[in-house]
Amino acid sequence: MGHLPKLIEDLALILIVAAFVVLIFRRIKQPLVLGYIIAGFLVSPNFKIFPSVVDNENIKTLAEIGVIFLLFGLGLEFSFKKLMNVGGSASITAFVEIIFITIAGYFTGKMLGWNTMDSMFLGGMLASSSTTIIIRAFDELGVKTKNFAKTVFGVLVVEDIVVILLMVLLSTIAVTKEFEGTQILYTVAKLLFFLILWFILGIFLLPTFLKRIKNLVDDEILMILSIGLCLGMVLIATSVGFSAELGAFVMGSIIAETTVAEKIEHTLKSVKDLFGAVFFVSVGMMINYSDMITYAVPILAVTFLTIFGKLFSSALGALISGQPLKQSVQVGMSMAQIGEFAFIVATLGLSLGVISPFLFPVAVGVSAITTFTTPYMIKLSEPMHNWLVKIIPPKYIERINKYSSNIQNIQAENSWQTLLKNYGRILMINGIVIIAIYLLFSKFLIPKINENVESNNIKNMIGIAVPILFIVPFLWALMMKRPKSGAYNELWTKKKYNRGPLLIIEIFRIGLGIAILGFFLDRFASTRISFYITIPVAVIIIFLFNKRINLFYNRLEKRFIRNLNDRSAGNVQSEAVTRLAGNSEIKKNLAAWDVHILELEVNPLADYVGKPLVELQWREKYGINIGYIKRGEKLIHTPERHQVLMPYDKVGIITTDDDFQVFRPVFDKFEAVVETDVNDVKLGKILINHHSPAKNKSIRESGIRDKTDGLVVAIRRGEERILNPKSTEILLEDDIIFVVGDRKKIEKLNVEI
Repeated sequence: MGHLPKLIEDLALILIVAAFVVLIFRRIKQPLVLGYIIAGFLVSPNFKIFPSVVDNENIKTLAEIGVIFLLFGLGLEFSFKKLMNVGGSASITAFVEIIFITIAGYFTGKMLGWNTMDSMFLGGMLASSSTTIIIRAFDELGVKTKNFAKTVFGVLVVEDIVVILLMVLLSTIAVTKEFEGTQILYTVAKLLFFLILWFILGIFLLPTFLKRIKNLVDDEILMILSIGLCLGMVLIATSVGFSAELGAFVMGSIIAETTVAEKIEHTLKSVKDLFGAVFFVSVGMMINYSDMITYAVPILAVTFLTIFGKLFSSALGALISGQPLKQSVQVGMSMAQIGEFAFIVATLGLSLGVISPFLFPVAVGVSAITTFTTPYMIKLSEPMHNWLVKIIPPKYIERINKYSSNIQNIQAENSWQTLLKNYGRILMINGIVIIAIYLLFSKFLIPKINENVESNNIKNMIGIAVPILFIVPFLWALMMKRPKSGAYNELWTKKKYNRGPLLIIEIFRIGLGIAILGFFLDRFASTRISFYITIPVAVIIIFLFNKRINLFYNRLEKRFIRNLNDRSAGNVQSEAVTRLAGNSEIKKNLAAWDVHILELEVNPLADYVGKPLVELQWREKYGINIGYIKRGEKLIHTPERHQVLMPYDKVGIITTDDDFQVFRPVFDKFEAVVETDVNDVKLGKILINHHSPAKNKSIRESGIRDKTDGLVVAIRRGEERILNPKSTEILLEDDIIFVVGDRKKIEKLNVEI
């Protein structure tokens, strides 16, 4: 028998123990992540009762792969479009909470006597709440459809991207040992630049590539390709100084905008779950129970900070964003825990060798305690609000409600805001592409040309002409492209004093474009003559060939937009529903009355299916309104009174939380169905003999269908076989009738007939 590598022995031990532990955790309805961590502790050298893992280095490598797949999977679920659709309320709440808890975590670490890096990583560990735990608690408590839940889900989306950014910042600070503000700002700017650049290039190239090879790929090739793309982006991210986790997350978020995102997510689920389990088991292997006892005080201190700090900061952020007091309290008490990202941040710190090992037991202890407290915190949110209303003076309650009402009723942005936002988008996107082209030529292409081309004239021609040629479409857009919204024309024609600022903006754009052109020539041109000649020539060419460049740029832009919207292009109405139920003006205006829109699916067995809305009288009885009905790809806006609800319709219900609690049992009520075993269905044979009462009668007149709850599927008449006979077929003596129906009734009918 050949020698078995220790890695295989260790994997067998890890997966068997993990499987049994998570079965127990599923039985007691606890998060599986904690089960994996406990399994890791059981197979670690710190627990002497069970056999221990031997090959720790290979397990660490597998754990690193696990983190990559976890972040890749998170990116597939995330997408940048989802971030852009998050409402302002959730964004403000998230930033207030993250800033507060990160700073509080840092100073708590300092108070406990920890060093600077341990304290900074503690702040990063506390910055994210657990999506898994919150969703599970919401499902169990039945509050997923309440108004505050939408804010919580929006906050979780923002937290995901912010924690990714924090990980990059922490890793950069850990490596460079630079704590100055300028260094941090440079890192943030560099990070944002690469994030936007990767997003633009990824959306422009990847969906088109996937569409071209659509007919050539199956599930196997798609899985290999997606893993290859993920690891390729990991290599790119690490080569430019970022973490592998960031690269995996970015590639996942780019693929999330393609039409194959759901297919890839489904295909990779098993792979992600496997390596994710190994990662969380490896986290558990780093825990020493003696450390848990030794650091009991820090664990309790950080737990206290997590529960009350995140509660206070989330509620404060919700209040600042204009949420009513009740919803703010509910949001705050829902966010009071830490989750999987805490372990990922701690793993990052350990892999860089910049944090102390005790941070792991602290993270695990705090996560375990706050996991168990989360459902109780959510359940106590309404009593907490009622208690606050009693102890806070009425004048302050009135001020809070007035502030919330004023914020919720802020009107939509004016024309200047719309215009400036569009101009900013044009400048940012095209500016980033131009910077990327400059970096590509200056760092890679021009040095290669200088190495391989001997003629100075050719070098100069290539060095000047090629970079300029590449940036011309984007330089034109930066200098001359007008926003597509009607805000510009409205401002120009509405009031004459708007024209001065608009002209200044246009002059600034042209000046910026000329400055960029000059910068390129200064870097790539060899003589001042070429510098001073090329700028006027390039500007003249841009103006002369304005239409052609415009057409070329528009083709690029349309392709980018088409790729970006590919996933939702087949379901435009679904996007309209999302806007209606999410970030539309309707929601803003209704929010002042605590009214929101819920989308529910009609049960096919519901009592009200097929009945007109006027007969149901839901508005009169329960105070709810139906804003829309989505039936497949058809969207019915503000349905009329004679409209009926059909099975699997998606119904947009406009209601308050209190009214919905009364209405929910009515909507969910359906006709009970007695379950039947498939073995009770039988293909039976019935002989029509001389004394049979069904003799010389048609199938309909014989009553066989009613008596068997079945269907006559065939008749054998001598050598003749009649398949699927008509109901008017006459039954003759010696016919053998084949019936599919209830076993007992067929057997009983056989005796009777």
